[in-house]
This record gives sequence, C-alpha cells and structure tokens, in this order.
Amino acid sequence: MELRSIAGKEPPPADPAAAEVRHLVVDAESAGQRLDNYLMRRLKGVPKTHIYRVIRSGEVRVNKGRASADTRVAGGDQIRVPPMRLAAPSAAPLAPAREFPVLLEDEHLLAISKPAGVAVHGGSGVSFGVIEQLRQSRPTAKFLELVHRLDKETSGILLLAKKRSALTALQDQFRSRDTGKTYAALVFGDWPASLKVIDLALHKTLDAAGERHVRVVPASHEDGRRSISLVKVVKKRGGAMPATLLDVTIKTGRTHQIRVHLAHHGHPIVGDPKYGDFARNKAFARDSGFGRMFLHAQRLVFAHPATGETVTLQ
Repeated sequence: MELRSIAGKEPPPADPAAAEVRHLVVDAESAGQRLDNYLMRRLKGVPKTHIYRVIRSGEVRVNKGRASADTRVAGGDQIRVPPMRLAAPSAAPLAPAREFPVLLEDEHLLAISKPAGVAVHGGSGVSFGVIEQLRQSRPTAKFLELVHRLDKETSGILLLAKKRSALTALQDQFRSRDTGKTYAALVFGDWPASLKVIDLALHKTLDAAGERHVRVVPASHEDGRRSISLVKVVKKRGGAMPATLLDVTIKTGRTHQIRVHLAHHGHPIVGDPKYGDFARNKAFARDSGFGRMFLHAQRLVFAHPATGETVTLQ
C-alpha cells in the first residue's frame, strides 16, 4: 500500500544521519589516542562540545565502563557512543598546505618550530592547525600525529610522530615524565630568586563552549592533579614596568601548567590573555610593540623512539 500524508504529499525520505547508538571497535592504527581525539576523528560533523558533554555524562562507554576524555584507547576496545545526529557536510575550507621550520626529521619523527598564533589542531572555533596543514602539504605521508600539544599562543618545539610505534614510545615518555621540557617565560614583576620549585594541584574544567579553564586547588581536592615546575631567573628588567625572564622546566605536563603556576604567585606571563593582566598586557604591547604571549618552548630532551639515543633540541 502506498503511504501518503493526509495532505497527499509523499512522506519525507529517511534521514541518513538519524541518531542511533553506535558501537565502534578501535583498530591498531588508532591505539594510544586519547578518547576525545578518537571520537572527533570518527564522528565527523558532531560538535566538539557535544562530544565532551557525552563523555563527561558517562554516556560514552569503553568496554562497558565509564571513561574520561584523556583515556587512552587500545586496539580492540569496544566503544559505545550514544545517539547523536551528524551535522550535514559543511563547505568548510580545506587546510592550506604549509610546512614549518624543521629542527629534526627522520623516518620516525618530525620536530618543528611552531610559531605563535597557530593552533596545533583544529577545534574550538579553529578550522585547522599545524597537523592539518602538514598533512595537506604531505599527501603521501602514511602516518603523521601530534606527540604532544602547545597552546595556540605558545611558540617553540613541537614533536610529531611519523609511525604508530614512534607515537606510542614518545607518548609513554611524556606520560612517565622521562622527557626534559624547558620554556622561556617573561613575567611581570620582580620574580623572587628563592622561589625555585612550584608544586601545586591543578583542576581543569570545560565551559559550555568547550573552553578550558585551570585553577589551583588544595592537594586534597578529589579532582586535583599534582603539577611541578622548576623556575630559574635568567634576567630582570627594572623601570616603570619591571619584568623577569625565566627558564621554566616542567616535571608534569598539565594543561596551562606554567601559565597558572606563575600567575598564582602574582607574576602572570606577559601577554597572557586568559590568566594575565589585561591592562598591563595592553600597556606593555603599546610600549614595546610585543603583542603576543611571551611563552616559548625552547628546549626538549627525549630518547629517540627507535635507537634509544638521547636527543636534545634547542
């Protein structure tokens, strides 16, 4: 029997993007990825904020259990995704092909100098970042993934893997704190030379727009994560707007760790738009012509994932 509406019109066609429960199986090439990144790649068209919301609510299940956004998925993991409607394909522009200054490259890894103002990947209002631009410029590359991240306004050394085995080995080093990461940071004020170690618990939250905010919490806080930074004074500047150039070596890699640590002690990073001092940032930019956040990943030490030899990038 032909189905028609009361008005005699044909019923609408089935929606190909109709919401339904999805059951995903993690393949070997995806092993080691964070859960949020894995879902963003698999669920094209679903807003990033929605993915974070269903993870936080416990609707996403990994092997029938709850998981957090930073959970690392393994090959063969069974992931249940709640019903989510996929947005219609958009006409978003493709990332332009772009290369960045290369510090080191071989068949296993790629280390580049990331400029300030460029996100490492797309998301949160950013159409594309370093990884998308590099993939576009290297269409024959079989594998290219970020080993770690830098904030959009932070410049400096960024490490990428060209093989799954290299990605896993390098990320294991980062997680176990077997790497040496030192940043140059210019802060407002006269940093006390005696303050050499910062050991605080940090708590990260996401607002409705998916924007990250980090704050210092008591060590006993159930969601606090210990974070350690070693601080060394390099040079001081006096005058009407005193500032101190610091070398900051991080022993943990928490989100916004250096920015929050330094601001918590009353010396925010020059130009920091989130944890800094807006009025002083504006005055400094006007007087010096330097309008970006003064944080630079200047040194990275790690073991080569294939040879085990110590690699020092400066």
